[in-house]
Amino acid sequence: MRRVVSPGLIAGLALLAAACGSPEEEPAAEPAAEGSTDAAASFRGRVYERNVVFMALSGDSAFVVPWLMSSQTQPGAVRRATRGLLARGSTWEEFYQDAWETPPTRTPWRILPHGSLRLLMGEGDALEGIIYSQGQRQLELEVPGGSLMEWTGTGGQVFRLFEGAAYLSDQRLQGLILDMSRVHGADDASHGDWGFLTSGDSLQVILEDPDAAQPNTPGAYRVWARLDFRDLQWPAVSVDWADVSAFEPARQDIPISWTISTEAEDLEGVLQVQSAHVEAGEGAGPLLPVDALFLVAGTLRLEGRTYPVRGLFRHTRS
Repeated sequence: MRRVVSPGLIAGLALLAAACGSPEEEPAAEPAAEGSTDAAASFRGRVYERNVVFMALSGDSAFVVPWLMSSQTQPGAVRRATRGLLARGSTWEEFYQDAWETPPTRTPWRILPHGSLRLLMGEGDALEGIIYSQGQRQLELEVPGGSLMEWTGTGGQVFRLFEGAAYLSDQRLQGLILDMSRVHGADDASHGDWGFLTSGDSLQVILEDPDAAQPNTPGAYRVWARLDFRDLQWPAVSVDWADVSAFEPARQDIPISWTISTEAEDLEGVLQVQSAHVEAGEGAGPLLPVDALFLVAGTLRLEGRTYPVRGLFRHTRS
């Protein structure tokens, strides 16, 4: 049985927990002695990412819905942020963006509803759906149980691949859903770029730079693939910027094409940006943070065959 988690219910539970001293509540931090590096590190907190991406690709058409969620621990609160975007072909729309704070908790990685965002949760807090409803606009992602494949990274990253569906008003689209989780220190500049690619029903690929290496660092990426129901992995893959474009609002270059290779030459490929949604963050400068989502297309060659691939690539840089 699944349940709909609403913002009002969460608020009520939070107040009840505060009143009753629930074990979910995190004890208040004790004042640290001046110069204590351990105490200072604990105050900087951690960031928990949860990204859920729906992707339906057919011919030249693309329908991609990324939900990007994060929670950051800090003294006395958990700072949360969620963005929902929709890409149709070359058109991008950021239809949901919100940030808020919740009381401290021992499970800050749990995603929570807020505003016009609701969550469908099953047994064991398994995500079964995301619902956005605002006026006449409704968008739902349906995540059925039983993943096609699950991968775990050395840093605790978890990537789960599902067959799922998206509902936009009265339209239903069948596609693939990536549900990914990872964690890093709040002081880390970023937690590395990642991509989600597919070639029809035969090949699905996850690329991740787990250590947020500098661009063109040899072997910085790790790649997981599901090929004809088989699990393939490459622990050291080079994903190099083949071409860049100046993004003036942040005074930084951003990649617009990549080459992919391994020392053993058992995985090779190229990717090219087809459309983009790029934002500049705030900062003292002169360089400002960049958060970019790209729809990409290209080819991958593995096991002696070349596959046309398309998908989503996320690039962040501070």
